[in-house]
Amino acid sequence: MKFLDHAKIYVKAGDGGHGCIAFLREKHRPKGGPSGGDGGNGGDIIFIADSQLSTLQDLSYSKHYKAERGQHGQGNNKHGKNGNDIYIKVPCGTIVKDSASDKMIVDLVNHSQKHIIAKGGNGGFGNARFKTKAITAPRIANDGQNGEEKTIELELKVIADVGLVGFPNAGKSTLISKISNSRPKIADYPFTTLVPNLGIVKYDEFNSFVVADIPGLIEGASSGKGLGNQFLRHIERTKILVYLVDIDSKDIFNDYELLKKELEKHNSNLIERPSLLLITKLDLLDNNLPDELLLPNDIEVLPISSINNFNLNKVVNSIADKLNCN
Repeated sequence: MKFLDHAKIYVKAGDGGHGCIAFLREKHRPKGGPSGGDGGNGGDIIFIADSQLSTLQDLSYSKHYKAERGQHGQGNNKHGKNGNDIYIKVPCGTIVKDSASDKMIVDLVNHSQKHIIAKGGNGGFGNARFKTKAITAPRIANDGQNGEEKTIELELKVIADVGLVGFPNAGKSTLISKISNSRPKIADYPFTTLVPNLGIVKYDEFNSFVVADIPGLIEGASSGKGLGNQFLRHIERTKILVYLVDIDSKDIFNDYELLKKELEKHNSNLIERPSLLLITKLDLLDNNLPDELLLPNDIEVLPISSINNFNLNKVVNSIADKLNCN
């Protein structure tokens, strides 16, 4: 299934049915009173978060949703039937915004969380509602109200405990394939990962956490270069950040600072989160980190090799410790 994390759709709730003007006309009541029933309410447009979904792809095929209108009232005080609601399933982590105002309507985070996006119109009152002592035979009724309509934008931000951050080909996909159940595409060239990958990492006996591997970043990612601003949104919900820098880097310290800089430009809160720096592909140096290597001192640093599983248990334990302390 193709991964889509943005969609724009039009929704229209159902209009309310009209109230009815009618009078009882029975054999023994030739001048019966008003008997017009109320109109039914229009159907709502309701969004519901579903943990089984991981993309907004379905909404790219169908971009117009219109709920059923309420039925009109009838004589003999028969009320019109309410219009059927429309339920639209979206992945957990979907933010719904009003396209016209750009204001957030709701952030659907939890499975089965529901929200009425467009409210159906109320049904109109039939003339039976207007009977008074002074007016015994009213000839008035209300029209049903119009249902709400709006164009909305949906933005998916994946929900994960840990976000992997690095330049292209830094070893993120290999790492997540080794420590979790995720099986991303892996190749020895940049930009192999084009969409976020999620993996569940189990530790101890009954505990686990979710890791998100986002596509590789490049300098200028926060301003949209290399689609970086689209990728960065997927680590906004994470509790822990794991930076990855290739041991082949010309300047590990500088690469780490560049990654932090891009995250800070995108969202300054990101660099305040607990984090870990992994120096990857240590198998190229027989798992030995050069003594003269300049490394940052504001973060825990672990040299790893995903190829031969060097220090991967330490990575999982360090992340678990940070999550439990967070």
